[in-house]
Amino acid sequence: MTKVEIRGAQYPLKGVFSDEFAFSIPAYQRPYAWTTEHAGELLDDLLLSVGEGSEAVEELNPYFLGSIVLVKGEGPDASVVDGQQRLLTLTILLAALRAAVPARYADDFTPFLYARSNAITGAPERYRVRPRERDAAFFQDYIQRERGTSKLQALDAEELSDSQGNMRDNALLYERLLGRLPEPQRLRLARFIVNRCLLVVVSTPDLDSAYRIFSVLNDRGLDLSHTDILKAEIIGAIAAEEQAEYTAKWEDVEVALGREEFEALFSHIRMIHRKAKARETVLKEFRDHVLGRGRDARQVIDETLAPLGAAQHVARAAAYTSTRGAEAVNAPLTWLNQVSDADWLPPAMLMVARHARAPELLARFLADLERLAAGLMILRVSVGARIIRYARLLTQIEEASATLNVLFDTGAPLQLTADERASILRALNGNLDSHNTHVRRYVLLRLDADLAGVVPTSHRATVTVEHVLPQHPAAGSEWLRWFPGQRERSRYAHCLGNMVLLSRTRNTAAANLDFAQKKRAYFASGGGEPPFALTAQVLREEVWTREVVERRQRELLERLGRIWRLE
Repeated sequence: MTKVEIRGAQYPLKGVFSDEFAFSIPAYQRPYAWTTEHAGELLDDLLLSVGEGSEAVEELNPYFLGSIVLVKGEGPDASVVDGQQRLLTLTILLAALRAAVPARYADDFTPFLYARSNAITGAPERYRVRPRERDAAFFQDYIQRERGTSKLQALDAEELSDSQGNMRDNALLYERLLGRLPEPQRLRLARFIVNRCLLVVVSTPDLDSAYRIFSVLNDRGLDLSHTDILKAEIIGAIAAEEQAEYTAKWEDVEVALGREEFEALFSHIRMIHRKAKARETVLKEFRDHVLGRGRDARQVIDETLAPLGAAQHVARAAAYTSTRGAEAVNAPLTWLNQVSDADWLPPAMLMVARHARAPELLARFLADLERLAAGLMILRVSVGARIIRYARLLTQIEEASATLNVLFDTGAPLQLTADERASILRALNGNLDSHNTHVRRYVLLRLDADLAGVVPTSHRATVTVEHVLPQHPAAGSEWLRWFPGQRERSRYAHCLGNMVLLSRTRNTAAANLDFAQKKRAYFASGGGEPPFALTAQVLREEVWTREVVERRQRELLERLGRIWRLE
């Protein structure tokens, strides 16, 4: 049998993005999938690690980015088996930093993104990370090349693939967040990232061996085993004659939720008890803040794991049952599960666990929770700020058990402030294309359901957002007569009043047809009325002029104002 060598070493990021490695993402890998939620959390963690002190970067504790698995021989060429999402996101972050610092520092970032060609040595231009082939040119042009990110805002997000859309959204998010930092803090962050952020690189020249390493890391890593460790600790602390009973209770919760949701349950319980963003592993914080409160193991299962596990199932499946009012409870839960984050879940679980027999109270609370979660999503509130807000809400739920009406008072953490409501309306009345696809689709589906008087069970995978006035109308089209000015045309094209929903894959060619043709070929379904009430509205219009879009904009904003009480 041929001996296969496995190598592992720790590198700072400046050593990862260097001539020692030329990373490529093989075609069999899934597309780039990190959203602004993942990217924003990474930046939040890095900023927290850097802090606002004045100590030298070299004296700061290093930040561990995890491990990557490669197929790599003696040369720099390295095929990425595990680690694509982190490598591409870190590249995007470095590109955004390059765009955010003064010009005199910008060139210092380029060697981490690509190596320039050398006419003397004959070395060709080499990009540090090359995504899958279908995304490689996009990534090079708009991320890795100098001034590439400056061209991202002008791109039509609807014409990009999901992976390219994620690359665009994450780069724009980073540029916006970095722009809020003072210049010295941006430079300090950059020095920290390249010098004190560490990756463990595991490599082998054989794909089968690399895949086995990847499988072991993912099957036996801490994220997948903390429940097994806690199970052994908690059940082991129970008297032998009761262990079978409590093992069955534990496993009943695990089976009801499924493995992935059961893993998440411990993070949500940690949040309910800790009321802060995790600073350590779930395992350590669960031990410190849940187990370390003087309760015996049976109490942990009977009073925490079982009721909160049941509440999580109700919240996630919108499966509340009652002889009265169940529909009013499940409707906001259905919407909450379509919000782009799950930070709302611990407060929902705590209320369901404590007040399952009060459907009117739950319905009112969850309707306001959906309003809050949707508002924070539209305002692009960072994960850190969201967690602080939900932590305040958890505290109020616990402290107000006898006087729960305080949850609905003006100024309570569950309620949007006047400034937040005004900011949400401004965001909805502005360029809706500046938000990611998830937000646009959520807002439009929320409107559509209200118009139709129904709540969809989930976002259908084929639902797309379409612009009635095309973003790039053809020369000589009626669109140019109705909207002759470029600036005016752009403003109307990107507003809420110009958007509808379609239930099939976008047809780029049909998108630029004149209005009457577009209605027949694109908006109308073969069976008559389209499935979306928003789109049916458009079919009733004879023309699509500025006045029509403005009227529709007012009507839709007024409807959203009523849905979320924004006025």
